[in-house]
Amino acid sequence: MAGLDSKTPIPTEIKLHQKSRMLEIAFSDGLRFELPCEFLRVYSPSAEVRGHGPGQEVLQVGKKNVEITDVQPVGSYAVQLVFSDGHDSGLYSWDYLHDLGVRQEALWKQYVERMNEAGARREPATL
Repeated sequence: MAGLDSKTPIPTEIKLHQKSRMLEIAFSDGLRFELPCEFLRVYSPSAEVRGHGPGQEVLQVGKKNVEITDVQPVGSYAVQLVFSDGHDSGLYSWDYLHDLGVRQEALWKQYVERMNEAGARREPATL
């Protein structure tokens, strides 16, 4: 989280669309994003996903069908998302959510490339 200042766009509306598994966010700068639950899960700002420093990121696999089960406000600067796979750590600050929206296409491409390089799958493992 870079930190909030007077230039940080803040959400004017947050809607969870459970059927399509999208979190829709409108910001004060006029931008509106539809962020898939899977995308938000694999780019969680938690230490569990990002690690504690460069090169410690953990590739999230099998998250294609993950859902957001709850959205909890955290002060006036973030939300905590609870996912159907039990993941609930990491605070999604306004600036982080805005950045994810702006960079969604490039970040998704990067994620798919990392999955391919690792020989991993977006689909959950079947028993």
